[in-house]
Amino acid sequence: MNALAHRRFLKMHGAGNAIVVLDLRGSALKVGAAEARAIALHPRSTFDQLMVIHDARVAGTDAVLRIYNTDGSESGACGNGTRCVAYAMLDDPAMARPAESGRLTLETRAGLIGVKRISERSFTVDMGRPKLAWDEIPLAEPFQDTRRIELQIGPIDDPVLHSPGVVSMGNPHAIFFVERDPDGYDLARIGPMLENHPIFPERANISLAQVTGPDRIKLRVWERGAGLTLACGTAACAAMVAASRLRMIGRGATVSLPGGDLVIEWRADDHVLMTGPVALEWEDTLAPEIFAGLD
Repeated sequence: MNALAHRRFLKMHGAGNAIVVLDLRGSALKVGAAEARAIALHPRSTFDQLMVIHDARVAGTDAVLRIYNTDGSESGACGNGTRCVAYAMLDDPAMARPAESGRLTLETRAGLIGVKRISERSFTVDMGRPKLAWDEIPLAEPFQDTRRIELQIGPIDDPVLHSPGVVSMGNPHAIFFVERDPDGYDLARIGPMLENHPIFPERANISLAQVTGPDRIKLRVWERGAGLTLACGTAACAAMVAASRLRMIGRGATVSLPGGDLVIEWRADDHVLMTGPVALEWEDTLAPEIFAGLD
């Protein structure tokens, strides 16, 4: 029997982003790519991102996070999932450890991420500094100005989408600004082509963004390794940064996604803060049949 069988998990969402939180602290257990894919396929544990909590390795931090997409690939950061982890670590009876301040510092592949409680079911995540240089995002070839790069889909003289801004918020993002409603585009068809475009050596999250006011953005996201999603926190951060760099908005905005709103602030110290809700749907244990054939 797979060692992960019968491990307890929380099924949650952050602004509609489907999240599973799995606490492996106090054990040597790890999740592999095949196990993550298997967990995602089960109807009780399906997710956009699987947030796996491990024991902290760095003094002064609270835990290590490993983040998996539905295809088993790992993600550097997930703001919506990080808020869910904060709820689990602060409030869930089986996972909570004493933390009087309501603050956590978590180790991720993208670096240290700080989280603080705003209200019972709302948290702010410090997503760190955006990476804007072409080789940090990364892109496959140099672009001195990443506010808009040469990339389009559709006929040369009448492209469907063109000239995205590119940003890394721990994951690479391409943001196409559109004048009409993002719901009017077939992102389920366009997204996979752009995600896997050769210009993105690590693939990319693909967003359609419409600036609807001086501090409002409407956003739809095709998420790398997960597909169409109701919300993507790093995409919301990337879209706000990209719009601000083009002087379409200031340094803060409410980003509206199909699953709900996220409030994004790009502070003067270059850190991007994301504030949003979490919701607990249910708790369960990983059924042994999930892992049939993997051992």
